[in-house]
Amino acid sequence: MAKRGGYPGGMMGMPGNMNNLMKQAQRMQRQMEESQKELETKEFTAKAGGGAVEVTVTGKKEITKVKLSQEVVDPDDVEMLEDLVMAAANEALKMAEAANSEMMGKMTGGLGGLSF
Repeated sequence: MAKRGGYPGGMMGMPGNMNNLMKQAQRMQRQMEESQKELETKEFTAKAGGGAVEVTVTGKKEITKVKLSQEVVDPDDVEMLEDLVMAAANEALKMAEAANSEMMGKMTGGLGGLSF
């Protein structure tokens, strides 16, 4: 009796292909985890007010350092200092997010042609 429909070569070709896909997915997952851990240890520093305020964050988006120049510490203008700290912190966080997006883009770049 003749075979009808299905995959060319019958079901024998499927398990090998599925096994290869699973191995590739596991390898990609390990690479992503390693890249994420590496990113979490990196630091991103941004400045505001011409360098008067400097904020450093990690790839985990945690602030690790705030550095203020003495000339920016004015008790009569606390609002300006708050704005500068906020601006530097937001910029450092954007840098960390951009690095994360770049890393994810590199990892998933090869998946662009796949459709599910």
